[in-house]
Amino acid sequence: MVEKRNIIRLKKRITLKFGINASTKVAFTEDFSPKGLFVKTGNPLPPGTMIKIELTMPDKNKVLLEGMIRWRKTGPPQAINLNIKIGMGVKILKFLSGEEYYRSFIDEIKNKS
Repeated sequence: MVEKRNIIRLKKRITLKFGINASTKVAFTEDFSPKGLFVKTGNPLPPGTMIKIELTMPDKNKVLLEGMIRWRKTGPPQAINLNIKIGMGVKILKFLSGEEYYRSFIDEIKNKS
C-alpha cells in the first residue's frame, strides 16, 4: 500500500484506554503524529465513530482526547499477537486535558529519530 499522508508517523507503543462514551477498552498505540494515532486493537470501531481516548504517557502523565475513527483494518483474533497491523486510525479532534504532554512527547520522539 502506498503511503498517502505527508505527515511523518512516529513509532511508539503506549498503553491507552478508549471507548465511545467512556475510555474502558484497553489497547496500545503503534504510531503517532501531531494530528492522529494508530490504535492497535482486535476490535476496531467503524470509520466515522467518535471516541474518547486516555493515553498513559511514559512519564505517567495522562492525556485525554476526543477523536474520530478515519479507517480500520480487521483481521483474525490471533493477529493482535502477531506482527500484523490491525486496529484503527484516529484523527485527533480535541484535547480534553494533557495536550502539552502529548506535544512534548511528539517533539521528544522526533528529536530521537
